[in-house]
Amino acid sequence: MKKIKRTIVFIITVIAIVVFATVLVHAIFYSTPTDITVPDAKDAITVPKGDYPVTLSIPALKINAKVQQVGVTGTGKMAVPTNYTDVGWYKYGPEPGQAGSVVIDGHVDDGLALPGVFSNLSDLKKGDDIYITMKDGEVIHYAMLSSQTYDKDVADTQNIFKQNGSEYLKLITCTGTWLPALRTHNERLVVTAVLQKK
Repeated sequence: MKKIKRTIVFIITVIAIVVFATVLVHAIFYSTPTDITVPDAKDAITVPKGDYPVTLSIPALKINAKVQQVGVTGTGKMAVPTNYTDVGWYKYGPEPGQAGSVVIDGHVDDGLALPGVFSNLSDLKKGDDIYITMKDGEVIHYAMLSSQTYDKDVADTQNIFKQNGSEYLKLITCTGTWLPALRTHNERLVVTAVLQKK
């Protein structure tokens, strides 16, 4: 009888560990979408086979993050980085330093509500420096210009993904109220920075 009880306890323990590990991994690595629709995603420009960003640095927020290249999801949304410490560069848009809007997104927190790379993005102030280091070592310098909060479903996507005009950088993250049923926040914060020419 004791042997049977021990066996049952062992089986229950193993199941509990597997369930806990599954929930933990999902909470840490689950990537909530930005819900930022990419306008004319099917017509996304071809990325030049040249340079691309490798790190994003924001000294005022003590951010020094690796940059992943992200595209468009099957539902037409901008994809997100695969973890909570990296940021994602929209690879179908302009390269840093080019005309138009360079778009980079990052998570505000993870599934356990631990801070993500852009947890303090709302603290950025006008004039704060933002640096992007390219693969060839060139450092592109931007300065924070303004910020705007949008409902997650009605962001000004044409402006965010603008591919011509002045040289801007758009940083995107979640903000507002957490919506458990949708596993996302109800708003998006978009910070705009402008290129600082040498």
